[in-house]
Amino acid sequence: MIGTALSRLLLQQGYDVIILSRNPLETASGYKTAEQQNSFRPSGKIFYAKWNVDAMSIDQQALGQTDHIIHLAGESVAKKRWTKKRKQEILLSRTKSSECLYKCLSEQPNKVRSVISASAIGWYGPDKGKFFTEDDPAYPDFLGETCKAWEQSIEKIGDLGKRLVKYRLGIALSNEGGALAEFKKPVRAGVAAILGSGQQVVSWIHIDDLCRAFLHAIESPDMKGTFNLVAPMPTSNKNLTLGIAKSMNGNFYLPVHVPSFLIKLMLGEMSVEVLKSTTVDSKKLQQTGFNFLYTNIGSALKHLIG
Repeated sequence: MIGTALSRLLLQQGYDVIILSRNPLETASGYKTAEQQNSFRPSGKIFYAKWNVDAMSIDQQALGQTDHIIHLAGESVAKKRWTKKRKQEILLSRTKSSECLYKCLSEQPNKVRSVISASAIGWYGPDKGKFFTEDDPAYPDFLGETCKAWEQSIEKIGDLGKRLVKYRLGIALSNEGGALAEFKKPVRAGVAAILGSGQQVVSWIHIDDLCRAFLHAIESPDMKGTFNLVAPMPTSNKNLTLGIAKSMNGNFYLPVHVPSFLIKLMLGEMSVEVLKSTTVDSKKLQQTGFNFLYTNIGSALKHLIG
């Protein structure tokens, strides 16, 4: 979802984009062009190249032509229940792909100037009475430890003289999938499904601002380090859910609280992430000169849903 939206923006801004894939021919045949998706003609061009994380290899010609790498690879955290096997897949998909980038950048001729890598606000634990900042330590649970290992696996790229930016992403809101699609499902049946108490804080980001932030990182040569990528004004699960319901159905919906115990039965350990409150600060990113288009959940939902 993020890669597709980001590619559209980069093409529109005149960048050539190389998409790395295990099966580049299949990826190319299944990828909708920017013209098909957004009805504009991109200035840049899009290419596809092969990488093999297990073999620690990246197409040498592709890497040799690259100025900036955006690293988004990683198994979905929310797609399946967290079994022991699934946890390992989530972790290794992030750390091994980072190690592949490091190995190829250290061994193959290249002109890469910067690497911008995704991480997540899963780094932080439950709220502690104030906004989380980039200086807060990783929380000792599965997502916290995964994010810590993820960031550590990419940090050594800085030893190669590459500028490194790590973004801790909040919940991305997009009409093309992700969390918003899940929130919409019960609303289509006239139900606004508030999870647990509904008071838990959600630190979110509009997909347009998310993509603009990656572009900002590319075009800000002095920017490096770790940044929270969340909108300046977090919301609650209840406000988000009711806002979506009102935007979709007006006043024709029924608010229903889904009990915490039921969520725990359905999701298992993953329910912790749905029910916990995580209030995250984005001032450090704003201090680099980045301005959000969507600062509050109302403006974001108005744009996404109407």
